[in-house]
Amino acid sequence: MHLTLHADYSLRVLLYLASRPGRVTSTQEMADAYGISKHHLVRVVQTLAGQGYVDAKAGRAGGVTLARRPEDINVGRVVRAAEPDFHVVECFDRERNSCPIAPACSLKGMLAEASNAFLSVLDRYTLADVLDRSRTDLADLFLPVRAS
Repeated sequence: MHLTLHADYSLRVLLYLASRPGRVTSTQEMADAYGISKHHLVRVVQTLAGQGYVDAKAGRAGGVTLARRPEDINVGRVVRAAEPDFHVVECFDRERNSCPIAPACSLKGMLAEASNAFLSVLDRYTLADVLDRSRTDLADLFLPVRAS
């Protein structure tokens, strides 16, 4: 299985916010802490806000906070929201499929079963579970954030 950066970053944003409960955080701060693109994080935050996982306010006094408690954020649902197509192989996309053996291939069914199993495991966990299973305080592991 391979998640897009959008799904990966969605989970990272939620973990960052959950590790700092009640604190308003800028996308720039999260980008700096993870060493990733702010531009990409802005789109991720928009997706998460659209799904009701975060509250995002624009402007100088704005920022991002969790909109739900960590125990109310299901990891499987977050991944589905960030990976709306979840096409593991080309034949999963009916419109773009050009595989000549698709009509007779049984591999598609097996891969669909594997994808469903992957998501089924993620469905068993919440953001709170991820925080609880961490061996150390996640907040201590982020890259140092520059002073604003």
